[in-house]
Amino acid sequence: MGTQVAASTHELRKVYGKGEAQVAALDGIDLDIGAGQFTAIMGPSGSGKSTFMHCLAGLDAVSGGRALIGDTDITRLKEKDLTRLRRDRIGFIFQAFNLIPTLTAEENILLPLAIAGRKPDREWFDLVIETVGLRNRLGHRPNELSGGQQQRVACARALVSKPAIIFADEPTGNLDSTSGAEVLGFLRRSVDEFDQTIVMVTHDPVAASHTDRVLFLADGRIVDELWEPDRETVLERMVALTNGAH
Repeated sequence: MGTQVAASTHELRKVYGKGEAQVAALDGIDLDIGAGQFTAIMGPSGSGKSTFMHCLAGLDAVSGGRALIGDTDITRLKEKDLTRLRRDRIGFIFQAFNLIPTLTAEENILLPLAIAGRKPDREWFDLVIETVGLRNRLGHRPNELSGGQQQRVACARALVSKPAIIFADEPTGNLDSTSGAEVLGFLRRSVDEFDQTIVMVTHDPVAASHTDRVLFLADGRIVDELWEPDRETVLERMVALTNGAH
């Protein structure tokens, strides 16, 4: 593993509300995310997990501090440049799949490239399709696919533009355990085989056990981390955090 940094934050803050009603959703987070690693972000409800991901991915403005993708400080970018950076260097996988119902699986996968006016690298496309196991489903529309297949289409869509980093927000949240395991297995393979960098928000210890590193958030701060996690250890830390929080 190299020690290259795919994304980082320095004193990252996000405050909602004004005056007395102010809430610090993120309270000065310093973090490096290693390239070619699979990182999970966990924490009790309201701990700032999704806010953190949205700030790091440039989907949400920060209140203070810096967020970097590679060595680009995204908090200093104009909206147009930020849009371009998100399009060219970041992949997204959401809980709700976010597929366009009128397009086939293949069209959905190639959509970000089409929007960016880029031609797909056919060899890479074929490799991604092979890895997600969707070869015989490319002509199907989302409503003709199972939830697990739809999420694998979303995974392929995120990967096909060769992003520097993929953000996955509860990617198995809407899936049964079998489909969830398929999607997680695929994400794991894309880290191991394609050297992809993935940051995943999850509340599921089973999902977290597929990652290299788990970061635990509570009250807008990183309070704990775990390398080479397994389900039991993740569960123990989560229980301790949740009990400690009340």
